[in-house]
Amino acid sequence: MKMHLDEKIWLSISFGIIVIFMLITGYQAFSLDMAPPSNKELIDPQKVDQTAPFDKPGITKVGEKEYNVVMTLQVFSFNPGNIEVPAGSTVHFTLTSKDVVHGFEVAGTNLNAMVPPGHIQKITQKFDKPGKYLVLCNEYCGAGHQMMSTTITVK
Repeated sequence: MKMHLDEKIWLSISFGIIVIFMLITGYQAFSLDMAPPSNKELIDPQKVDQTAPFDKPGITKVGEKEYNVVMTLQVFSFNPGNIEVPAGSTVHFTLTSKDVVHGFEVAGTNLNAMVPPGHIQKITQKFDKPGKYLVLCNEYCGAGHQMMSTTITVK
């Protein structure tokens, strides 16, 4: 097959751009730890209340301005409800769902996760600015979905 010189040039440029994008994505995923969550940790959704750490949901201080929040999402509610942390805190969230797929979105941040039942989702966010952050379920979870919200207060 005979190719014109212009076709060879454009084909080479297109292939080069694809390789560059793949290299950039690989670098971000592995070196900068920007890969999507793996959802490799599993839990029996029927026994969430009897399984650690979800048997005692809440917030624990683990360092100076560093907190762990263990949270269960269930029928139109977040447990624990309202969370308070000081400004400049790094918060590590450990989430699971007891019933259906829920969403976990903190308005005003880039924190957004899907929380399917049977999976443990771990995400981290640093809260620098004081204020009230609205936490919403952004996955339709039933007839009372619009009422599923809570707040994170940063003082």
